[in-house]
Amino acid sequence: MLSILIPTYNYNVYPLASELEKQALDANIEFEIICFDDGSKSDINNENNKINKLQHSKFLENKKNVGLSNNRNLLAEASKFENLLFIDGDSILPNSYFIMNYVEALKSNNQVIYGGRIHPEKAEVNRTLRWKYGKYIEDQTDLNRKKNIYKSVLFNNTLIKKTLFNKIKFEENIIQYGHEDTVFAYKISVIKTSVLHIDNPVLHGDIDLNEVYLKKTEKALENLNFIYKNNLIDYKFITFLKLFKKTEKIKLNYLLSLFYKLFNKFLTHNLTSKNPSLFVFNLFRISYFSYINLKK
Repeated sequence: MLSILIPTYNYNVYPLASELEKQALDANIEFEIICFDDGSKSDINNENNKINKLQHSKFLENKKNVGLSNNRNLLAEASKFENLLFIDGDSILPNSYFIMNYVEALKSNNQVIYGGRIHPEKAEVNRTLRWKYGKYIEDQTDLNRKKNIYKSVLFNNTLIKKTLFNKIKFEENIIQYGHEDTVFAYKISVIKTSVLHIDNPVLHGDIDLNEVYLKKTEKALENLNFIYKNNLIDYKFITFLKLFKKTEKIKLNYLLSLFYKLFNKFLTHNLTSKNPSLFVFNLFRISYFSYINLKK
């Protein structure tokens, strides 16, 4: 019936797996829970090994870090059911009927079902950058997501048919953090896969420190530059790339690259402060992308 797949890295996912098991048992369905740690070699995995004592569940550690894309591919390979539910390890279930909502949604016979993600109402002052971007940019109701069914799919909290997943899979060459979801969403848009958006979000539990999220953003933009230069996606699919193409057309990307080189310390200071600006964050993103895109 349902394979619940949890990729993680250096994080205690036992509480999540325990709650998922409880809800799956309450729903009276066939299920399995599989969690792979991506080679973190963390002491936290002593706690994660308790997952192996849960019903129909297993926890394994990759011998080396293969990246989120490949870890998700490995989880799918290890699964035995046709319905794959991917949930990131730092997720929190906000209610007791999360699994039952997916069981009901499966009756629609859609190939992909996306439940959404939300952020808490508040965050610690040193974690406000990730929180603001998630709260005010990424979090969307199912009604808003339905306006653009493919671009709105993030792969945390997504249920997908295994036969479809095996045709697409995650891009193996994307090792670093960032935009692996974007490429996958683009692939399902190309083949016009049926997608159902429902109101069944997970709560983002482990919000990054400002400094950590800024570094992750740099890696994500480097990934996007790789994706863009290797034509792994139609640039029109991503609003950010459409903006960049406009700057490139009028040679504004050279000025933005220079801006980054001159003012990156100022940008970093704001974005790692207690009150980071989303306007500054967007300026950082487009200027940094212009900078790395011009590098040989």
